[in-house]
Amino acid sequence: MSGGVDSSVAAALLKRAGVDVIGVFIRLNRFSAQAEKRARKVAKILNIPFYVFNFGKEFKKRIVDYFLKENKKGLTPNPCVVCNKEIKFGLLLEKILKMGVGFVATGHYARLVEDSSKQTRKLYAGRDKEKDQSYFLWKLSQGQLKHILFPVGNYERAEVEKLAKKFKLPFAGVRKSQEICFIPKTVEDFLKRHLKSKPGQIITENGKVIGKHQGLWFYTIGQRKGIGLPQGPYYVLDKDLRKNILIVTKKERDLCKKELIVRKVNWISGKKPKLPLRTTVKIRYRHKAVAATIYPTCKIIFNRAQRAVTPGQSVVFYKDQEVVGGGIIC
Repeated sequence: MSGGVDSSVAAALLKRAGVDVIGVFIRLNRFSAQAEKRARKVAKILNIPFYVFNFGKEFKKRIVDYFLKENKKGLTPNPCVVCNKEIKFGLLLEKILKMGVGFVATGHYARLVEDSSKQTRKLYAGRDKEKDQSYFLWKLSQGQLKHILFPVGNYERAEVEKLAKKFKLPFAGVRKSQEICFIPKTVEDFLKRHLKSKPGQIITENGKVIGKHQGLWFYTIGQRKGIGLPQGPYYVLDKDLRKNILIVTKKERDLCKKELIVRKVNWISGKKPKLPLRTTVKIRYRHKAVAATIYPTCKIIFNRAQRAVTPGQSVVFYKDQEVVGGGIIC
């Protein structure tokens, strides 16, 4: 229970279905006090036991430090993907299984379907296309999925909000959570607070020096705002980490790439399919799934070139609504 409406309604739905439910809040950082208070209040309304697990040290080491380390390499990581694998369905799952609890249920907008013939669980996108969070779950294994429930996956967000009112849960006027839970303001502010400035040259795609950057980790591929160059707009085209150079272009079409290389691939079924594989892929959370082919060489070629393919981001593979796997863009 995160203290948000989705996980609270998930708990209420399970309770209504006659499931033996306990509420668990994961304390991660100093920003979570209000959320913990709301989660505790919801547990009291639902009349279920409530536990608080303090994973602050593990969260800092496995998620926050990872986020900073990857940015320092000039990459743009997905901390939520790693948190789902390592914390919510990693540490938490290990702890509750030792307590004799059978499943972790969360408020994720995703669906799980039993494949009895293969004795596996398939991961599908949530019914609400706007809220679908299956993109962030591609790292999960069959060992984890068999102990997971997504009670709100078959609901639209508007239906969940109506259910919150029906269950008399205290969410009127509560702001929706920010995208990255440990970043109170902007990613740029957070990085500037934790990473030292390392100025270098800004050059055009033709090699002309046109300015200075403050550190490659403050920029991401495709970025337009905040580059600080006159006579723009300019777009971040690439980063040369060895020479500490930021490469920009005025031509947005230069951002379009036909292919990418993927690393650290995970197949949800636990078995690598026959490659090459024609599928659809998402190269970022809000990106529309596009047709592509995955090759045995870890190369993915799009049917049509895509804008701002960003190293460090997740590329997730779909077959219609089913998540078949994913990896990291390199």
